[in-house]
Amino acid sequence: MRSILSYIQHMARPEWVKTFFLAKTAPLSTPPHFREFPHLTGKECTHCFQCMMICPAPGAIEVIRTEKPGEWKPVIHLGHCIRCGLCVEICPELVLDAGRVHMKNAQDGTYMQFQFHITINPVTCMGCGSCTVACPVNKEIDPQLAAKGTSTSDEVIMRVYKGINTVFHEDKCTGCKTCEEQCPTRSILVARVLEPLQISEET
Repeated sequence: MRSILSYIQHMARPEWVKTFFLAKTAPLSTPPHFREFPHLTGKECTHCFQCMMICPAPGAIEVIRTEKPGEWKPVIHLGHCIRCGLCVEICPELVLDAGRVHMKNAQDGTYMQFQFHITINPVTCMGCGSCTVACPVNKEIDPQLAAKGTSTSDEVIMRVYKGINTVFHEDKCTGCKTCEEQCPTRSILVARVLEPLQISEET
């Protein structure tokens, strides 16, 4: 009982009561690296789908066609978004923003660039050419693919050469992964290679 009374007396001291009820904390400030959920800036989306291709969180973002003819817009699903900001940094039209991403990138002169790397397993590849024919970029470059199912052009992304599918122009790959889906032996893999770059200042 005595210990309880001592505790109450200690807690009821004027200086303690004043400190407890008038306690102040430093105002919260948003750190420079903080990234909010992406939101639209009002700029026109060109439906390049780079935001979807770079997003590491499945189902976090999709680019949809609106009811207005020729208009597209990204839609963020907050339940899946991890607020990494990669979609914001990769968008060439600055359609998205999150926190102070654009401001910090402008100050630091940084930007994101990515490309696709195509790997083919020569052991399991049968050289059937399904991936070559299915590739939509290949069909645009070499119309013969749609008619005959074969290609002899070295301008395509890849084609069967000496019995094995061979990559000629990896830089033309858009990352659609159609080749992966059509390969019967799962011998081809399209991976994203992300590279952060900084604009060098001229001295």
